[in-house]
Amino acid sequence: MTDQATPRLSLPLVQAAQAQKHVTVNESLARLDGMVNLVLQSVQLDAPPGQPVGGACYGVPPGASGAWAGQDGRIAMAANGGGWSYAEPRRGMQAFVADRGVSAVFDGELWVEGALTLGQFGSALMARTEEIELDLTAGGSVTSTLYLPPGGMVIGVAARVTQAITGSLSSWRLGTEGAMDRFGANLGTQAGSWARGMLSQPLTYWEPAPVMLTATGGEFAGGRVRIAAHWLELGLPG
Repeated sequence: MTDQATPRLSLPLVQAAQAQKHVTVNESLARLDGMVNLVLQSVQLDAPPGQPVGGACYGVPPGASGAWAGQDGRIAMAANGGGWSYAEPRRGMQAFVADRGVSAVFDGELWVEGALTLGQFGSALMARTEEIELDLTAGGSVTSTLYLPPGGMVIGVAARVTQAITGSLSSWRLGTEGAMDRFGANLGTQAGSWARGMLSQPLTYWEPAPVMLTATGGEFAGGRVRIAAHWLELGLPG
């Protein structure tokens, strides 16, 4: 620790007989306001947003440009009135990544999204979630743009009807090719109907598998469904 700043968050310290002490104190308070219970708006933007809200924090990814150039791996904090200040995250720091809806742990270089554990060499057990909102098209089945990933141990897939499903069908199923009802069968068509497709035993997929909706007793004509997939993933040691 130097006599200029604190060792962990680098908060500026008031010096003996310092003039304008409020400037240093206010800078430290602003940094605390951003770093305590840390929320990162994103860890993937490679350039600063156009009009950030004062106090908003971002994890700067490798190769960032603009005002973030040369700040790889640091936390960028938007100042009221414009400009940026930067903080150095420490290994093991945790944050909520707002645009991904997931917690992350800093491994010394990058923010590891969904990390439940983090090994000395960068290996990790990660909890992952992906969501989409799907507009149904006419036909007996609809293949979504939500894919269960290769190497992911799937815990389950959940869904909710946000706009009533129309067509000649009596109900519908939620699954993947070859297992069309793996995550639910006899599902309702009215808005608010849902599926909570928790698997009794987690299942690992070795090829990308799109989530599919299949009509029962007829065909789809329209409607909208939100779908969320949940799985565990292993991160390799560096």
